[in-house]
Amino acid sequence: MSITQQYLIDTYRARQHGDPTPPAPGTHDWQVMRELADHRRFRAALTCRPARGRGRIRAALARLRGR
Repeated sequence: MSITQQYLIDTYRARQHGDPTPPAPGTHDWQVMRELADHRRFRAALTCRPARGRGRIRAALARLRGR
C-alpha cells in the first residue's frame, strides 16, 4: 500500500468518526529535518563533542562554486 492510499483511508476514517483529517504526506518534512539536526547538535553537546555548524553544506557549495 502506498502512502497516498494510506492517507486516503485515514481521511475516510476520520470523516466517518468526525475527527479532524490528518495532514497530507510530506507536509512537515522540512520541520522534521530541522528538528533532527537540532537533536544531533544537542546530543553532540551532551557528549562534549564539537557541534557542527549549520553552514556545512552551504560552505561546501560555496567552495565548489569558487573553483
